[in-house]
Amino acid sequence: MPPVMSAAISTSRLPSDPTVTIPEARPAAPAPLGPSCRTLRAGVVGLGHQAREDHLPAIVASEMVDLVAVCDLNTQILDDVRDEYDKPGYTELEEMLATEQLDFIVVAVPHHAGRRVVKAAAQRGVHVLKEKPFATSLEEAHDLTGSCADGGIELMVTLQRRLNPIYATFPHLYDQIGRPFLIDGVYTMSVDPASGWRGQSRLAGGGCIIDMGYHMIDMLLWYFGLPDRVLAQSSAAARPELDYDAEDTACVMFSFDSGLWGRLLLSRCVSPRTETIRVIGARGSVVLERGRIQRLLSNGQVVESLSREGSWPSAATAQVDHFCRVLMGQRPNTSGPESHLAHAAFIHACYASAQAGRFVNPKELIA
Repeated sequence: MPPVMSAAISTSRLPSDPTVTIPEARPAAPAPLGPSCRTLRAGVVGLGHQAREDHLPAIVASEMVDLVAVCDLNTQILDDVRDEYDKPGYTELEEMLATEQLDFIVVAVPHHAGRRVVKAAAQRGVHVLKEKPFATSLEEAHDLTGSCADGGIELMVTLQRRLNPIYATFPHLYDQIGRPFLIDGVYTMSVDPASGWRGQSRLAGGGCIIDMGYHMIDMLLWYFGLPDRVLAQSSAAARPELDYDAEDTACVMFSFDSGLWGRLLLSRCVSPRTETIRVIGARGSVVLERGRIQRLLSNGQVVESLSREGSWPSAATAQVDHFCRVLMGQRPNTSGPESHLAHAAFIHACYASAQAGRFVNPKELIA
């Protein structure tokens, strides 16, 4: 989980504020940019760790996009980034959108601010590359899906694993282990569960499930689809000396009508850092780790193994380039709003199950 990002925009000046006038007329849906020799124009909204370590260097490294402007509420951070990249800086999102001719913005704001940023961009017909999660609730996910459709914009959620060949290899090996019956997913790390806004459920939308767990949930849905039943338990008691209410640890059981079932163990308070998905079938198993995938026979013998070195530093640039190709009509957007309604339903089912103490069917939530 990345360190806390700074608040990115002045929430008192966003479109939902009654003092801000937003034209009622919707912009015409942006036409596909199409193959072009010109580079696209991007702005970055939210200049916390994720933006400074990943998105800004990625844009600079890309040959397909130019960094045009940056935006953050924190004036000190804004001044530092503006000076480093020699680009205009804004504390007001609306001012940046009105002043700069942007093809898209990268949105790396705290979870609770994302909705307003996306809706403001959609009003202007500006495409969005957004840090996960797509939304903090199922209601918000539906709202943003409608806003993106009304504005005619592409929105892609940043899930770097989908662009990593290690993770894309999974289905090819999975097909060779016979009928699968068990999925075991573990994603743990040891960080401060009370750090900044991430420790407060009302700001983050939850804890380890919606935040770091979003990556594991995405892979589960990518590989197997939405389960038919979810049963979750969670706790925010690992560090009683700290002040936070967002869950630090969760165990999520899930099953499919096909007979396949499994669990996800997520925690912000367990070391060493572990990221593993293991799928067991009648003729063997597939084990997917960060940077490595293996296929094993039932006796544990490794028969195939693939690893990739140096993939993570380049992931952000690959992601930016892919989104540019989406906007040019050269690639499909496989991480758009419609697909993330399933993510929101799964997460909602986790929290509803933990509260009610019973199984919840996430498919019924988006039926």
